[in-house]
Amino acid sequence: MYHQGGTIEGALEYIARREYVLPAIQREFVWNPEQICALFDSLMQEYPFGEFLFWKIDPEHSGKYRYYDFVRNYHQRDASHCPDLGVLPNRQLTAVLDGQQRLTAFNIGLRGSMSVKLPRRRWSNPSAFPRRVLALDLLTTTERDEEGNCYRFEFVDEKKIGRDDAQLWFQVSDILMMETGPDMLDWLHSKDLDSDQQGLAFRTLDCLHRVVRTKPTVAYYVEKKQDIEHVLNIFIRRNSGGTELAYSDLLLSIAVSQWDNLDARREVHDLVDELNQIGSGLGLSKDFVLKAGLMLTDIASVGFQVRNFTHDNMVILEKNWESIKTALRNTVQLVTSFGFDSNSVRANSALLPIAYYLHRLGAPSNFDSGSEYFEDREAIRRWLTRSVLKASGIWGSGLDTLLTAVRDVFRSASDRRFPATAIATTMAQRGRNLDFTEEEIDDLADMEISDRRTFAMLSLLFPFVNIRDHNFHIDHVFPKSLFTPPRLRTAGVSEEEIGSFIECVNRIGNLQLIDGAINNEKRAKLPAAWMREHFPKDDKRGNYQEHYLLGEVPEDLKGFLQFYNARRERLRDRVAELLS
Repeated sequence: MYHQGGTIEGALEYIARREYVLPAIQREFVWNPEQICALFDSLMQEYPFGEFLFWKIDPEHSGKYRYYDFVRNYHQRDASHCPDLGVLPNRQLTAVLDGQQRLTAFNIGLRGSMSVKLPRRRWSNPSAFPRRVLALDLLTTTERDEEGNCYRFEFVDEKKIGRDDAQLWFQVSDILMMETGPDMLDWLHSKDLDSDQQGLAFRTLDCLHRVVRTKPTVAYYVEKKQDIEHVLNIFIRRNSGGTELAYSDLLLSIAVSQWDNLDARREVHDLVDELNQIGSGLGLSKDFVLKAGLMLTDIASVGFQVRNFTHDNMVILEKNWESIKTALRNTVQLVTSFGFDSNSVRANSALLPIAYYLHRLGAPSNFDSGSEYFEDREAIRRWLTRSVLKASGIWGSGLDTLLTAVRDVFRSASDRRFPATAIATTMAQRGRNLDFTEEEIDDLADMEISDRRTFAMLSLLFPFVNIRDHNFHIDHVFPKSLFTPPRLRTAGVSEEEIGSFIECVNRIGNLQLIDGAINNEKRAKLPAAWMREHFPKDDKRGNYQEHYLLGEVPEDLKGFLQFYNARRERLRDRVAELLS
């Protein structure tokens, strides 16, 4: 419902009585002093500054959520966060869904102060954050500057209030205690102004009084539905024009309001940072961590829905947080030991069944290296590799239902082994088949180096390469640097074949996974010459060719296409065998 009317002063009174509050889904105050000054200038020029969006919360629902107060005396180091009001049960409240920054700016300018760090001062120095109040120069002429401002607002030291050379600084908050007319004139008479200055100052002061205390400038929409899902969707859409706001941001804020002993926001963000520093990093996000929390604690559904973020569920999540963190650390350690990184794992959701398994297993610290877990590690690696190689959206729509079903597989497992076959069956029943058709195998055999599945493909083909320490390279058998038209012509390649040579050089048929040190030695040498140099003995050279399915390797560049086509078929047959 749309409402027009209400003054800035009236809105601030609601804030002072804590009838206007900020829900946990709101962010911190982020405006700088210049933005606050610009807002007050717009107010004075009677520009519209946007309507607000309020959510009227009935008393019987107010105790379900946590609330925050508006910042009043902002201190960049010591008081930059919205004060926590906790839970406010059995009260009629109005939660601000849109307009926090503007209302906070009015609250600071008309009721508080700002303390922002001075340049080149240390953060540890208390004097680096002088307290300043919003002031208006009453002697500034109302001619627009190049930025369109007419009035001079600044945050100044309180000692500067009053006459200062050519300025007359008025503390903006004093307007709330000053009536129009005689009160204003009495204040101005004490400032030693000539008649022109007094007239200008009075008009400016009267304008400030009018726009703050008497003019109904506050327009707002009121949402009365008590359905939190509905309200969150409104909030997301309303804020979609600025910095991206994900649904998980809101759910994390709700989690913050439900945890008793830990700061959920800090815990989740710190864990994300820690996980992404393991190995080469998997590019994990807070969405991943939140969904992992839902899955590992056996909450009814792993969906990002408010009904899963109830107080009771969040108590369970907080209680199990340490074991969840351990399981996720071990999961990332294991997956990165397989050689995967953020480029080769396209969907982080594929890690969640692994994390759930390790969590149920007690997250043993030596799972990624202990001999007793070798078979399970290999089962996980093969299952994950197949998941990564699937081009279709295995981990796309319907993810929550799929993960819940996979979790049930672990629950019903008769032993402590990783149930890869049972998981694959459950996935297939939901249209996520991990079997590969002939067409899909052909597609894999023609994969290019830029494909994010390339590492998974090569690790499947060449499992003997040590990838635990990420000291491996994806190498071109025939060096890519030789495949330029001028060099190909020099090598005797016909014009008709140049295009085919260049087209094939970056495909699987010309790629291999080798130790980084060996690749640095190999560099741009032709493969036949390099193998003779690196493997002087025929048997060692033969073993190398057999391991990498190289077959006959031509001495020069002209034989590349014949080599490529033959090796491509061998690789395809090996892939078909491994994925059968």
